[in-house]
Amino acid sequence: MKSVIKLFKNLTFWVLTAIVAGVLLGHFAPDTAVKMEGLGKAFISVVKLFIAPIIFLTITVGISNMGDLKKVGKVGAKSILYFEIVTTVALLIGIAVSYLFQPGVGVSVNSVAGGDVSQYQKRAEVFSWWTFFKDNITIQVLILAILLGVGLNYYSKKQQVIDFLSRISKYVFKALHWVMIFAPLGAFGGMAFTIGKYGVDTLLPLMKLMFSVYATMAIFIFGILYLIMRYYKVSLWSFLKYIKAELLVVLGTSSSEAALPSLMEKLERMGCAKPVVGLVVPSGYSFNLDGTTIYLSMATLFLSQVYQVTLSLEQMFTIIGILMVTSKGAAGVTGSGFVVLASTLTAIKVIPIEGLALLLGVDRFMSEARSITNFIGNGVATIWIANNEAAFDREKMHKAFEE
Repeated sequence: MKSVIKLFKNLTFWVLTAIVAGVLLGHFAPDTAVKMEGLGKAFISVVKLFIAPIIFLTITVGISNMGDLKKVGKVGAKSILYFEIVTTVALLIGIAVSYLFQPGVGVSVNSVAGGDVSQYQKRAEVFSWWTFFKDNITIQVLILAILLGVGLNYYSKKQQVIDFLSRISKYVFKALHWVMIFAPLGAFGGMAFTIGKYGVDTLLPLMKLMFSVYATMAIFIFGILYLIMRYYKVSLWSFLKYIKAELLVVLGTSSSEAALPSLMEKLERMGCAKPVVGLVVPSGYSFNLDGTTIYLSMATLFLSQVYQVTLSLEQMFTIIGILMVTSKGAAGVTGSGFVVLASTLTAIKVIPIEGLALLLGVDRFMSEARSITNFIGNGVATIWIANNEAAFDREKMHKAFEE
């Protein structure tokens, strides 16, 4: 009886149940399922409200408590270097698997339902780094919090400010816990809408691409990220079990934002120092998009194979170079994946940009894999950097993993 009661109190159980219910509704009553989109959007919108204050409070308090400003700069520089190396590896794996599986070979343009890509093309033409920084609230809050945290170190009464911000932080996280109770509704709405609008039938012509993308994400997570975690003797499996509720929320909503604040709290609870969590997770959300990088590289090569465009070695290096830059700005743009992909195709000028229409129907089904890979990747990055900076408490980790 106790085990049954415990199960019904488990968020993971309810989120998983909601996802299954969403799939069933989407398949058997698609018209009704499409109307559930509002549930998913509403939940994500509410969670987004917590992202900026949590980032601001975590970083400001963390840096002001750290005292050693050289260490702050060191963590920031190390994070950027880590992001660049790991996302480049992700990009190269995506390219390698695309050449191995050839997902675009044999796909007929006429056999796949297309869509209007003009909106993405227009956004790609006006995309700029200034727009990215101007519209990316996460980056703005990150910079503001760093400046305030640094400034507080020179303020004689900084402890009063720290105590005040710490109290606010506790209330913010309490409110977040109440919001997360509604995570099953968000997951249900997101999944019901996806299946109801696009249907499983839309996957069939592009099943090989779907398989290739999911296989590549799995290789990256259980290969590269596993090795990164193993370097400091932290179990990837234990970590994934620890954040399983958050992973299901991301799966159901197709958005890593939906569980970002919760991830920051759990990383801190498992032993990562507050300043490291505050610096790495928000910046990683914009610059450490492993899943997005893999998808962009594979989608580009998929379209080249569909249109039978043979890319030279020079063109391949050009694509790699462009994606290494443009993929970093993906989180700051609405419809980010398609905007960045459109800008890449526009830059290389050898693959018809109209080919994006082939991916519109199936993109939503691959966004889950992108979001989950991005989410896990940022968690692993934080754990690795915390260990590297000797800012990781293993006793807390063991206690958290045993819960």
